[in-house]
Amino acid sequence: MRSQGQVRFLTITTKMQMTVAGTAAAIVLAWAASLGVMGISQWQANVERASLLEREAQVATAEDRFSQYSDNLATTVADLQARQDLLDGMVDMLPEDLTAEIDSTVTDSTAESEELISMIREVFPEAEGLAKMEARQLAFAERLTLYADRRAARAQEAMRQLGLDPHAVMRANETAMGGPLESLASDSDGTLDPRFERLGLSLARMSALERGLSQIPQVMPADLNSISSGFGPRRDPFRGTAAMHRGLDFRAPHGSPIHAAADGRVSYVGWKSGYGKVVEIDHGAGMVTRYAHMSSFNSKVGVKVDAGDVIGAIGSTGRSTGPHLHFEVRINNKAVNPRPFLETAPHVLEQVRAEFAPGDGQINGEING
Repeated sequence: MRSQGQVRFLTITTKMQMTVAGTAAAIVLAWAASLGVMGISQWQANVERASLLEREAQVATAEDRFSQYSDNLATTVADLQARQDLLDGMVDMLPEDLTAEIDSTVTDSTAESEELISMIREVFPEAEGLAKMEARQLAFAERLTLYADRRAARAQEAMRQLGLDPHAVMRANETAMGGPLESLASDSDGTLDPRFERLGLSLARMSALERGLSQIPQVMPADLNSISSGFGPRRDPFRGTAAMHRGLDFRAPHGSPIHAAADGRVSYVGWKSGYGKVVEIDHGAGMVTRYAHMSSFNSKVGVKVDAGDVIGAIGSTGRSTGPHLHFEVRINNKAVNPRPFLETAPHVLEQVRAEFAPGDGQINGEING
């Protein structure tokens, strides 16, 4: 740089050159990015416009289909009729003597339905078939509600015969049910007809109580004829003094199978002082069965077992004078006499099953499916 006869020099370092180049590159990139954003916005607008056109085309198609639906009401009724026949088949499986004496809250919509059908026949005769199907659906719901209430009442009676509290058993086994029926009974606004809601509650109550029945000790863990010591006071085999025996002893050869007395879930597998090798099964509602002096296990904690499953083998571990099974039933950690359960429960439960045997499994399968 020349100024007033003097020459000055300005040095541009490599670092400065890189800084200037970077700034220029950033400006170019920003400009390119702005063009990219504009391009993307334009593309999104085109996509949204195309989507709107597609939805409008679908609306037009839906209008055409609605017109076809209206013109072919008889065909629609026939399709619904085929579905309704399935429900009617389920109703036919129910006992003929169902009455509302169990619970007066179960309604009877027969008169109401007949009045509605008569009104529609006069005003809109084309829809009479739909009104009749609605009447049949309500009759189905009310009849199935009566059936569920009767089964629940019978389960409660059976539990009382066995000295159990049905309400405690039901609380322990209650689960939400009735969901699969919403598609059948819910209105377009999502509300549920009270009669179908009542049906859902009855089915849930019945399911909880009958699940509780399956958890009552009802299968001999070993041969009944091999009981060597009962529940209650006895002479202690080691000390010779009076002692309390809180279970049943089943004498059997070493290695004989031990069976779960009822449905449940294994809650303990291991060693307990005095009991030796032990398996405990939790059956819900505070009920636990204990199997002691085992020689080996055939179960793991957390595994679900069914009544009659083999859970281990008879041995003589712990405080024992020879191979046998010590079996206990505990309710809220208090030992009770197992014999009434093992001897009475099978007969009581067999009566319950016999009363509701015809078509029962198919009805439950249709509802739960």
